[in-house]
Amino acid sequence: MSAITEDQDDLAYNVFAKACPSRGTLEHVTGRWGGLTLGALYEGSLRFNELRRRVDGVSEKMLSQTLHALERDGLVHREAQPTNPPRVDYELTPLGRQVAERLLALIHCVEGAMDDVLAARARYDGTRGAL
Repeated sequence: MSAITEDQDDLAYNVFAKACPSRGTLEHVTGRWGGLTLGALYEGSLRFNELRRRVDGVSEKMLSQTLHALERDGLVHREAQPTNPPRVDYELTPLGRQVAERLLALIHCVEGAMDDVLAARARYDGTRGAL
């Protein structure tokens, strides 16, 4: 039995089990918009439109759905100010910061390896044809 499997046996939740609730949270965190939203909010509190500009390409609807999911999972805090017009700020919770730190390490790893990735794609496409 590997160390990873042994560690999983000690946990109350197992993301590899189909019915485990952690699977949904993992999807929220690692989905395209969830990961980018958490990464953007790591820099500090942002209003909705600021966040939408920071996460280039996300639609208003998708950002709203993503924020709701992350808020429900306890990763994002939504602060509504009773002003006219209303002001709503989003920021990471302590749990959200922990998750975002790990996610940003992965993001930086991928960004740092892009020369190798692009070279691998070119080799692959050269032998198998471009997709």
